[in-house]
Amino acid sequence: MAGNQGDNGFRADWANKDFYAELGVKKDATAEEIKKAYRKLARANHPDSNPGDTAKHEKFKTVAEAYDVVGDPEKRKKYDEMRSLYAGAPGWQGPGGAGGRGFNLEDLFGGTAGGAGGLGDMFGDLFGGGAPFGRQSGRQRQTRPRSAQGADVETTATVGFVEALEGVTVQLRLTSDAPCPDCNGTGGKPGTKPHVCQLCEGAGFVVRDQGGFSVQETCPQCGGRQLVYDEPCPTCHGSGRGLSGRTVSARIPAGVKDGQRIRLRGKGAAGENGGPAGDLYVTVKVTPHRVFKRKGDNLALDVPVSFDEAALGAEVKIPTLGGAPVTLKIPAGTPNGRTFRVRGKGATKRDGSKGDLLATVEVQVPAVLSDEARAAVEAYRTATGSTALRSGLFES
Repeated sequence: MAGNQGDNGFRADWANKDFYAELGVKKDATAEEIKKAYRKLARANHPDSNPGDTAKHEKFKTVAEAYDVVGDPEKRKKYDEMRSLYAGAPGWQGPGGAGGRGFNLEDLFGGTAGGAGGLGDMFGDLFGGGAPFGRQSGRQRQTRPRSAQGADVETTATVGFVEALEGVTVQLRLTSDAPCPDCNGTGGKPGTKPHVCQLCEGAGFVVRDQGGFSVQETCPQCGGRQLVYDEPCPTCHGSGRGLSGRTVSARIPAGVKDGQRIRLRGKGAAGENGGPAGDLYVTVKVTPHRVFKRKGDNLALDVPVSFDEAALGAEVKIPTLGGAPVTLKIPAGTPNGRTFRVRGKGATKRDGSKGDLLATVEVQVPAVLSDEARAAVEAYRTATGSTALRSGLFES
């Protein structure tokens, strides 16, 4: 689009335009009335529906521009305030005013040569900064380079089974994107001075016309940094970025599970031009324990017992994690796979209490029998031979 544009896409010549008239609505029209009028005009003048009709194409652009301002409550409010102030200024001719006798909009908004005073400060937020039409001096632009948040970084941390239950602080060696150490992220050769980017005039972005709509893009010449150097940094070749190796202390909270992803704010890559650092995402890998397994807030283990212990009953000692062994009472006739619960011997919960220990019985069958043991088992078979264990399988 033609005309000087501010950081929010506002143009100096808008002061001489009546967007309400372009949409055919009154100044006090409701938002719904404005939307309805815009849709009607946009459908009637859309380029796709009127190929080759230049007049309607231009009308479509005008309507889109008008709705972009008065269709937005915040922009509309500031547009009305701007036009109200314009109307009271000496030499104001109104929309499309008479040529020859007018006033300098730059003088009205800019004030003195130093850029202070006038109405510029009042409408700074409307036009994106000190000067309303995006024509700040190079000196002003250089003191306000755009900051950018650093990139997020991902890594993995391997911790032991007990460490995962109790929490641990680990040291992570990271290599991440960071400002170039030689040019400090400016992209210019050390010792050289920058100048305001001529393509974006120090705004850091450019506005392109896309069929009646304005699209804001990062300036391809300065990369959004607003300043350019004639000689690029030989280390980063003008990108302003490099790689940084550092060690980060990361606290892995108690109760973390295998594969869980933890976010550490501000521990990622450094920002640009004073911007905040990104975040660090740590995926935790928990090494398995030789005896214990994790089941939520509970711990589990398999307890081998002999046939006679399961059949006749027994008391067996089982370990606890980080504590003294406990005695497990196995009743006579306990089947294989039965699970017993030992209260308060599991993992620590978030509230500080303890989960339970789940002990599952595994009846062991000897692979080799001595002569005495074989004789005893055969005697047992004889004594219980009449018991039909599998009779239920054949019942209809």
